[in-house]
Amino acid sequence: MKSKKKTNEIKRCGWCGVDPLYIRYHDEEWGREVTEDDKMFEFIVLEGAQAGLSWITILKRRDNYKKAFANFDVRKVAKFTEKQVESLLQNSGIIRNRNKIESTISNARCFIEIQKEFGSFCQYLKSFLPNGKPIINHWKTLKEIPATTALSDTISKDMKKRGFKFFGSTICYAHIQAVGYVNDHLIDCHCRKNIQKKNSKNSS
Repeated sequence: MKSKKKTNEIKRCGWCGVDPLYIRYHDEEWGREVTEDDKMFEFIVLEGAQAGLSWITILKRRDNYKKAFANFDVRKVAKFTEKQVESLLQNSGIIRNRNKIESTISNARCFIEIQKEFGSFCQYLKSFLPNGKPIINHWKTLKEIPATTALSDTISKDMKKRGFKFFGSTICYAHIQAVGYVNDHLIDCHCRKNIQKKNSKNSS
């Protein structure tokens, strides 16, 4: 009688596929709560660049974006000039879309205004969350995960009023998933359990 083989396969959310870069992003970043505005701004820059494209397309250019946009220093980006915009349009390492480049600069300025009003952008974003804490969903399959929610509609609408561009509800929901303000790791994903353990330690 043959014994059954034990499998130690690590279960992940299927969207990350087999690309090592995507897997590393899924395992080490996606869905982990961001508490620093520098990292928050980085994700806003990347999410805006991703509009209409696949996320892996932007991930592969992430280092290029870091160099092009002053290491994601929001105050430096907010001061970019038209001359710098023209230079970025010649940069083959990023998405050379004038509207996206210019919106990154204007979004940086809006980001700073929110920091002044709320103390930090993270605090602003948390103000939309129930009790200011991340939302934990319990999805079994990728098909269950929505592209937008009432929460992303509300945040996106408020950010639009504040002048943000390339940050519609779909991008907004992707953003709050990425920065861990909504935990959408599937229930059998190994990252979900690790994140919950970390959050329970932080709250104890």
